Amino acid sequence: MLNPRRLEILRAVLAAGSINQAARNLSYSPATVSQHMTALARETGLVLFEKRGRGIVATDDARHLADQAQVLLADFGLLERVVADLRSGQGQHLAIACFASAAEQWMPAVVRGVRELQPNLTVEISLNEPVDGRGRRRPDLDVRTEPAGGAEVHLDGYRRHELTVEGFVAVLPADHPLVAGPEAGSEAGPEAGPEVSLRDLAGEPWIDYDIYDSPIGQIVLTACSAAGFTPRYAARLDDHRAALRLVLAGVGVTVLPLLAVTDLPEGLVARPVVRPAVARRIVVHARHDRRRAALIAHAVAQLRAAARETDVRETDARETDARETATVSRPAARSWP
Repeated sequence: MLNPRRLEILRAVLAAGSINQAARNLSYSPATVSQHMTALARETGLVLFEKRGRGIVATDDARHLADQAQVLLADFGLLERVVADLRSGQGQHLAIACFASAAEQWMPAVVRGVRELQPNLTVEISLNEPVDGRGRRRPDLDVRTEPAGGAEVHLDGYRRHELTVEGFVAVLPADHPLVAGPEAGSEAGPEAGPEVSLRDLAGEPWIDYDIYDSPIGQIVLTACSAAGFTPRYAARLDDHRAALRLVLAGVGVTVLPLLAVTDLPEGLVARPVVRPAVARRIVVHARHDRRRAALIAHAVAQLRAAARETDVRETDARETDARETATVSRPAARSWP
């Protein structure tokens, strides 16, 4: 069986460029490093180093072995940390998978809440949208997006909890003509106020933050199809914060869920999207685990509380925005494509 420590030393030798330098970096003697490399060559049956002049050089086999060992050594390092945690009584973990805006807006309160219950707890958070990223552990909580009017999704081994249903908004530069209301003759009509008809965005260049076509992107595309158009993208990426910066630069517009626009950069304005309204349902799948049922239930409760707090803030913000819009005249608009 291969010795993981010898694989680590091999990588150290290749990184340092010589056995002597690797020995200095590792606080070993050159003889000790050489002995480990000789033993590794014997274990693998490979020629790892060849003589060249007065020194030695690594073979292609040595470099390939070192590259392939990287993932193994990372996993072995994780195992060593688990053992250390268990020895010290700090082996409890809570794994949460969620999308970026939930991580940003909800996870601080959730992590604080569960660590008040278990101070030695380590919370590991991985992103599952726009791509189905996988953390180091099977998630105990899996927060996901569903179409608001679509079928409910249930995961084997998990209990499903609905957290909230939230609408989407069009995000526009503050001097965009649609910020002050639709143009005369638009389908939306003058009574729309601060709302934006999705159809009014048909001719705009769009910034897409969901290049991998995850559920949230499918919700927006389905709504656009219902409005009779397909978005014309000026840029596509997988980061909603970067997408907002492109909107601020005047590259185009985007449509985001409310949770993602809690803290808009100055110079951007969000307007509710109507005709059709766009909405998503946010759910959490809680893992069945009798041994840690109390911890997982407490985490779900913290998540529900965070979602309720966001709902209250969004309601207050919409009411304030509606009052301000009623008293602000249309800003001078620059030319838009």
